[in-house]
Amino acid sequence: TEPTRALPADTRRLGGLSPGCPCPAPPAPRPPPRAPRAAPALRRLFAHPLYRAAPPGPAEPLLGAREALRYYRRKAARWNRRHKLYREELNLTSPAAPLPLRPDASWLQFHLGISRDGLYPRSSPAVTRLLRDMQEFPIISADYSQDEKALLGACDCSQIVKPSGVHLKLVLRFQDFGKAMFKPMRQKREEETPEDFFYFVDFQRHNAEIAAFHLDRILDFRRVPPTVGRLINVTKEILEVTKNEVLQSVFFVSPASNVCFFAKCPYMCKTEYAVCGNPHLLEGSLSAFLPSLNLAPRLSIPNPWIRSYSFDGKEEWEVNPLYCNTVREIYPYSNSNRLLNIVDMAIFDFLTGNMDRHHYEMFTKFGDDGFLLHLDNARGFGRHSHDEISILAPLSQCCIIKRTTLLRLQLLAEPEYRLSDMMRESLLQDPLAPVLTEPHLLALDRRLQLILEAVGKCIDTFGEATVVANDTAQPQSPAADRAKLDT
Repeated sequence: TEPTRALPADTRRLGGLSPGCPCPAPPAPRPPPRAPRAAPALRRLFAHPLYRAAPPGPAEPLLGAREALRYYRRKAARWNRRHKLYREELNLTSPAAPLPLRPDASWLQFHLGISRDGLYPRSSPAVTRLLRDMQEFPIISADYSQDEKALLGACDCSQIVKPSGVHLKLVLRFQDFGKAMFKPMRQKREEETPEDFFYFVDFQRHNAEIAAFHLDRILDFRRVPPTVGRLINVTKEILEVTKNEVLQSVFFVSPASNVCFFAKCPYMCKTEYAVCGNPHLLEGSLSAFLPSLNLAPRLSIPNPWIRSYSFDGKEEWEVNPLYCNTVREIYPYSNSNRLLNIVDMAIFDFLTGNMDRHHYEMFTKFGDDGFLLHLDNARGFGRHSHDEISILAPLSQCCIIKRTTLLRLQLLAEPEYRLSDMMRESLLQDPLAPVLTEPHLLALDRRLQLILEAVGKCIDTFGEATVVANDTAQPQSPAADRAKLDT
């Protein structure tokens, strides 16, 4: 087999692969973005009274506009200074005008729209613009994510759960200073996760991140950051714009003349773990960054229903059906909406098939009753042929659910608003459509019925008044349009 060929160290300065590189000619221009498709079914869903009800109380914003603008202007000025010094070090004499920070930038408007009610309001024009901008805007820098930088190129190969490596992700910055987390394609859509795979060694899937955003929006949780698919030219939009020498050093050309790169970690520095363009273009998901932790601190909290990350171990909740009684005695699950939000998260993860929810995050500003962020969804949508009932343990063990969540689930089980139809139509708006294969879409309907059956068993056992928490006043709507509570 022909050995892999490393790219020359000065590849980026030469404006791409060197003349002696065996790669083909520069790739054809990226096809124009596909126009958004009409979505009549989604419009009908979002016009339903359940999706128009006002949230309880005022929409308390996460950020103050003036404080946020001052902070991001300082960061933009710092970036321009560093970029100027970097160009001087490379003896690049062509002028580079400082990039201005626009107050109307879609990512900034997205940050300012975060409130106690969710990451974005319903029908948010800022989110619509942000999805388009992440798809189209030029990329001006690329770097490893902070958690991969924290490894300092070292992995503990004695651990079962290997950090980094097959979960390679990059931070991309756009011309308007917006940032997104890029997760490259590692698995084809039609490939199912092998049944012998443990959930903690599964691949992360870029299309799962995209589908999770659309599902979260259809469920009206609005707790997944805006995510869109994009074809990335790994040479021009990563290698040529990165200032990280470590990232530059892990690019190489494969025997098939494709440009590839991998994470800098001794265990994973092997070409079989690399991601490769075709020969330069690579699919991936782009998830919008949340506000800086300096502006909006977040807590990362272990999930009470965390799984064992060993080959044979089990956690207490896996062997004790009364485990929820213990959780209810622990603050803050004893006197807040936190437990209801955990059940929401379990329902969301069950629909996607994500077994890897070991932690959850939330903004400290909103206190114990704030919503949980549904981050890192790339291990969902791996097996459409299997429904992992254990993910529903918070629901089946605690037998409690928000009234609004149940009403929307029942609505999405109706033929007119079938969940698979809503998802199919919503995902057609993404530039990488089709995002999910048909078996994954149909699995959503099957899993939704299992959720409603679990709620029905709880109601039969404890009664509706105990199981269904009236988290907000029932929206006023014609009786024919209301989802009924009887299951």
